[in-house]
Amino acid sequence: FQLFGDTINVASRMESTGEKNMIQVSQDTADLLNASGKGHWLTPRDGPVSAKGKGSILTYWLQPNRRRPSMHGSLRQTMSETGSSSDDANVPTVSLDRALRQSWKCIGIENDTLVAKERLIRWNAAILESFLLKIVDNRNIHSAADAFLDQFIPSKEDKLLSFSEKLSETVMFPDVAYRDDYYGVSSDVAISPEAQIELLEYVAKIASMYRDVPFHNFDHASHVTMSANKLLNRVCTTFEDEEEDISSVAARTFGISADPLAQFVVVFSSLVHDVDHQGVPNAQLVKEVDPLAIQFDNRSVAEKRSITIAWNVLMEDRFRELQSLIFVNGDEMRRFKQLLINTVLATDIADKKRSTIGKIRWQKAFHPSQSSTHNSLDEISSTQDRVASLRSLKATLVFEQIMQASDVAHTMQHWETFKKWNVRLYKELSKGYREGRGASDPREGWYPGEIGFFDFYIIPLAKKLKECGVFGSAASEYLDYALENRRRWEEEGTEIARKMVLENDSLIAKTVPPLNEAAPAPSKDDALAKDSSPEGPPKKTESSKNNVPAELCPPKEAAPTESPVSSIDSPGELV
Repeated sequence: FQLFGDTINVASRMESTGEKNMIQVSQDTADLLNASGKGHWLTPRDGPVSAKGKGSILTYWLQPNRRRPSMHGSLRQTMSETGSSSDDANVPTVSLDRALRQSWKCIGIENDTLVAKERLIRWNAAILESFLLKIVDNRNIHSAADAFLDQFIPSKEDKLLSFSEKLSETVMFPDVAYRDDYYGVSSDVAISPEAQIELLEYVAKIASMYRDVPFHNFDHASHVTMSANKLLNRVCTTFEDEEEDISSVAARTFGISADPLAQFVVVFSSLVHDVDHQGVPNAQLVKEVDPLAIQFDNRSVAEKRSITIAWNVLMEDRFRELQSLIFVNGDEMRRFKQLLINTVLATDIADKKRSTIGKIRWQKAFHPSQSSTHNSLDEISSTQDRVASLRSLKATLVFEQIMQASDVAHTMQHWETFKKWNVRLYKELSKGYREGRGASDPREGWYPGEIGFFDFYIIPLAKKLKECGVFGSAASEYLDYALENRRRWEEEGTEIARKMVLENDSLIAKTVPPLNEAAPAPSKDDALAKDSSPEGPPKKTESSKNNVPAELCPPKEAAPTESPVSSIDSPGELV
């Protein structure tokens, strides 16, 4: 049985009378916030709310990032003074939708299949906009009201993207990024409708450039963006105790919580990090002497391709308004590029050289006494400069950890989420192997391969999230899920992998064209004998005339009556 009392009645009425993107709280909650000195977070609703069994009650809108009225005084020019307000943000909805429809037709988003992407496009754009608002608000606080009236026009040198320079060990962080009096986005900050349209168009353009591959697609990019957003929010809002304030959080998080531009770059990088991925690893592109491998010196080929596309699209003239929100001068633009390159290249975990350097940098930053290599920080004479450099190194490493963890977040989330993306990755590698673009058959060794991936990459990565000390309870959550998924895979993975292979082979058999009658084909008896042999599944052989791999012809019993993962493998599903 269930008991519904006063709390449920009030909560039910508040839910039914709520508004989109707003938090409504009761009088009791408001009283507690007032007693805690957070009364400035509350705005009474215009009228009372009717609650069953209680009559009319007074409720409040909660804006936890709202500043105390006296904090910044005349340094800040409010949006109302410039002729805009948060209420105005809802006015251009109709024209915004119409403009999007017109622009999206140019990139093919008009039929039913592609319109299904619209929900994810809008969702990703909303995430990016939330971080853009932080950038704009931070500038309004620390700059004169007319400081950015002249729009920054990037030069050719500013627009140049180069991978020839040595990857920076630390990303430059200006002093203003570490101001400790930033209390989050004010409730009256908004960006123009033109900028909103450009942002949505940019996300739509990036979405259209993701390939239709099983794993490295726009769904994956959205999942990575969701995960990065979650980790960043933990960095920016986690208080260790009631006495901790914004200043101490900024110090404990190496300035990340007070650095809106860097936060924006991380979610931006998450969105674009696999754009135009072909569904095959870098090693295969290098082996094929792909033009991209030649262009990018056979190193981090796919990642550099994605960075280049994302940057070149952003630099198009039609995104001028969006550019002016992200960076207002050459220094910010260069910093954006540097962060973008650092974070996306961090996802190339197959680059052994970069991985080795990353381990050395981690020891230097978080375990300097245990580092066996020369520490360049010791060469800095000024104690203040040395502290700043160490803080910058730690912040850079944390950004890279956010990106790496988000890229494989499915391994550190719910078991069903892990299984869903595991199936998709298998399908992608299987597809590449069938097309002659894979070094090995993923059917062989999938189960032990996942165990090794957990032991040598996922679990150490999850431990680093906890070790750097900036993610609060999220770090323990990620590690706990990683350990639990590893345990369950060890127990259930053999059977899961077997069913996954059989199901995939069955689907392949249904889509492969029939063999040419003139071509020699094995008899049923031969096939059954080979399938039941102790040597296991057949090795890859090819028909001399049709080049059809023999493994595309699975045994009869390989086709299960029902897919073991069909219920969790629907396209576009996000967890």
